[in-house]
Amino acid sequence: KDLHTRCREGFHKFLEKAGLKGKMPRIVACGGRNQVYDDFKASLMYDSMYAPVLLVDSEAAVTVKSPWEHLKSRPGDGWEKPVDTNDDHCHLMVQCMESWLLADIDALQRYYRDGFNEKALPKNENIESIGKTAIYKSFDHATKSCQKGRYSKGNHSFALLGMINPAKVRAKCSWAERFLGSMDKML
Repeated sequence: KDLHTRCREGFHKFLEKAGLKGKMPRIVACGGRNQVYDDFKASLMYDSMYAPVLLVDSEAAVTVKSPWEHLKSRPGDGWEKPVDTNDDHCHLMVQCMESWLLADIDALQRYYRDGFNEKALPKNENIESIGKTAIYKSFDHATKSCQKGRYSKGNHSFALLGMINPAKVRAKCSWAERFLGSMDKML
């Protein structure tokens, strides 16, 4: 429950800074990956007042234009596009949410402060091409001497999400630009 609260708070802050203040979407943290997909499908059936949007990590490089096509073909997912949805209902954090964090190294430095080793982070400007494992390893090395401790998905990720600059994320992550542009049009 605490993790879901922190997730909602982090996304709320991020989306407000992205220009959605005053027209915020309802943010629902659902838990595991398959639970998110199941809850999304259920919201399509039972909540006709709202247009639900699915936002998940791509977990791998995306080589197709359609997020639904990616999720259907990805081993471990095999998710079908629900009836009456289109690509505007589905968005990906490529390859993981930490890619968005990597787009704003200044925020990482402010959060971790002393002991943060920026040099341990990937230098590849094409952030969405960096694999999830490589990003996690680099975060671990960059934060191993920090007073806050090593990077932790639950303990640090959502606080960082609330700190990062959405303009930097949009500039470096085309799938984030797609998501935020879609939210701006939808709301």
